[in-house]
This record gives sequence, structure tokens and C-alpha cells, in this order.
Amino acid sequence: MSDKSNKYGYVGVDIPAQSFGTNKGVFNPAEINDLVANNQWTTFGQLELIQTQTASSDSFIDFTAIQESTYNVHFLTVNNYQANTDNTILTIDCFESGVLKTSGYQVAIQGGRADGTFSEYKSTSSTNGIVNIGSGIDNASASSANGYCYFYNFGDSSKYSFSTFQWSYTYYTDVYEMNFGSGVLPVASTVNGFRVIPNAGTFSADLSLYGIRYS
Repeated sequence: MSDKSNKYGYVGVDIPAQSFGTNKGVFNPAEINDLVANNQWTTFGQLELIQTQTASSDSFIDFTAIQESTYNVHFLTVNNYQANTDNTILTIDCFESGVLKTSGYQVAIQGGRADGTFSEYKSTSSTNGIVNIGSGIDNASASSANGYCYFYNFGDSSKYSFSTFQWSYTYYTDVYEMNFGSGVLPVASTVNGFRVIPNAGTFSADLSLYGIRYS
């Protein structure tokens, strides 16, 4: 640590306290490193890892400690998603105050394949979650799905919860496919977790959830 009597560009005893969002002074690299380590340095929009989970032949994976009171925006990465059943769909359902919500979502999804086939999926009463891959995923060992999702307002009980997402994978007929879309849980409620689940069988994947600081 630097000398307390000469810190952040101030000399004497009346040195401002530092906290995220209220940094004051002139900072040297060592002071910045100290503040970063103590979660007191302001960097708006930074990704902060909440949890990483690895699925291995699981029927679902739950994220139930998402720190929704801290983060207004969450970011989920799904890497090397392998389904054990051909032609399955990956979905994400929300927990409303601990209760799993399996219906009542609205989604709009666009899909495109390397053979020139394009399609859309839309619903005002979806049972496939706030996020879903709208087409069947190939279960071949050399084929995997990869994607990411943003979630908005999960911890705000006065607002709807929204998602945006994008996926890249091989369709079950061995043709490349991409999906992108958005979803909403059209209820003003607190979402304090979510479940990643295929519509059939089990799956393996690496999943990492991040919060976006002061987004």
C-alpha cells in the first residue's frame, strides 16, 4: 500500500474515501491496483464472473445465486453444448422469487442455415422459456452448439425481464445453422435464477454467468 499521508494525490489527513462510482484524486498504478483488488475502482460495464458450471450428462442446470440485486444486466456464455439426443431444443426458464416459470413467455427468433434455408419462430405464449434455440441440435460428438445470452431487469420487480441471444451450431441434418432472437417474461416480477434445460434427454456444456457492473 502507498503511504496514507500522501495518497491519491492528496497530502495530509483529509484524504477522500474511495468507493465504486466515487473515485476522487490523482492515482498511480499501485493505487489503482489496490482499489481494483478491493472492488473500489470505477470501471463501468465491466464483466464480473458470478459462477461457472459444467454440465455432464445432466437433464438441467440451475443458476440460483445470480446476485440480481447487484446486477441489472447478466451475460451467460454456453460453450461446447453437446446433446445426447438428436433434434433437441435448448431452453432457459426463469425462477420468479424461487418458483420456476415454464410458460407465458414471448419470443421472436430468426434462424438461417448454410443451405439457404431461413425461418422464423415467434410466439406470444411460449412454453420454451425466455431463451430457446428454435431448431433441432445435432448430437454428433464432433458437433456442438455455442452461444451467449444477455438478461435484463431480473432483479427489478417493477419491470418485465428481457433477453437477447445468439447461437451457432449444427442442425441435426448436418447443416450449419445460426439463431438470434429476443424474449420477454411479460410480468413485473423479481427473477432470482434460471434453469438451462433441453426439451429431451441430457446435455454437457460449460456455462459461465457474469454480471455487468453498473450497466
